[in-house]
Amino acid sequence: MKKPVTLITGYLGSGKTTLMNELLRHQDTKGLALIVNDMGSVNVDAEILKKNNNKVSCDTKLIEMQNGCICCTLLVEFMEKIKELAADSTVERIMVEASGISNPAGIANGFLGVIEDDPDANVYLESVISVVDADRIHTEFLEKLKTKADCDSDEEADITNLVVDQIEFCSVILLNKCDLLNRAQLDEVHKVLRSFQKEAEIIECIHGKVEPSRIFNQPPFDFDKVMSSSAFQQALEREQDMADSGVDEYGVSSFVYEDIRPFDREKFMHFIEKEYPKELIRAKGYMWFKQEDADVQLFEQAGRNVMVTPVSNWVAAFSKEEIDDILENNPDIKESWHSEYGDRLNQIVFIGKGHNKSKILAKLAECVTA
Repeated sequence: MKKPVTLITGYLGSGKTTLMNELLRHQDTKGLALIVNDMGSVNVDAEILKKNNNKVSCDTKLIEMQNGCICCTLLVEFMEKIKELAADSTVERIMVEASGISNPAGIANGFLGVIEDDPDANVYLESVISVVDADRIHTEFLEKLKTKADCDSDEEADITNLVVDQIEFCSVILLNKCDLLNRAQLDEVHKVLRSFQKEAEIIECIHGKVEPSRIFNQPPFDFDKVMSSSAFQQALEREQDMADSGVDEYGVSSFVYEDIRPFDREKFMHFIEKEYPKELIRAKGYMWFKQEDADVQLFEQAGRNVMVTPVSNWVAAFSKEEIDDILENNPDIKESWHSEYGDRLNQIVFIGKGHNKSKILAKLAECVTA
């Protein structure tokens, strides 16, 4: 029996990892394999899945792909991973989280290539789920999408085109963060989504909470129908143009901030509330405050929305006996263990367009305390 692949796409910060966590919590994960793609050099999304869901480490195979997008620079490697999982007798279903700037048309084209090379390939694309941030669509993209207005720059046009591609090229739209808008605003978002995507089911949700039965066990993704659409052809042409020119994906770049020393909570909160650069599209990572040194804090920023949330405890906050036991059984933790701070670390990936990396790093340095 061929193994179904569920592809989860969506723009930066839309809630793809949150959806993955919810799906993992509410279904049998036996036989499930995950591929998680992050454009940065640190795969924060994979770390979130591992930290927040014990099933990932116990019942599932997890493949991390980073430093690029599976729609272009990592496509060949991605399809090789798909073939390996298809041949693995312990794997029954594959779930893929694409990076926030991945074009689903490029990924689907890779699947077509595998099927053409091997008609008996033991895998098929079941569905493409596009996670859409309702608040962000309303705040940042609504007028451009409603009026088809010209963008202020080529980069802005590329980002808008990418959002449209992700809306058009899917079988299900998961409209997330609906609690941030009122009914009239949500109806506006629905109307503009339907102007680009006539047939996909639109499911409203909050914090990625959705019944797994509405995501899985769908009819196979209809390649012929999608390929016959001009939107698909335009998406592929944009991908090819960028690949030929060597331009970075949609003008977006990223960098990783790392420092083992703690942040001062007051200073860090002042930075994100008063001095946070508007050029940053997305940020995500783990951090710690000197004032709350037992807590692993998850920092997330998507557009105008910023959250700092305690998600677990640092190993260094456990008793000496527990620490000794964990280090003995986890060589990776032991290898990176710091004599003073243990496993505590600030590690945040920042993604943006036209941002000043040096200035951001200097601001973060001001938030660090001894």
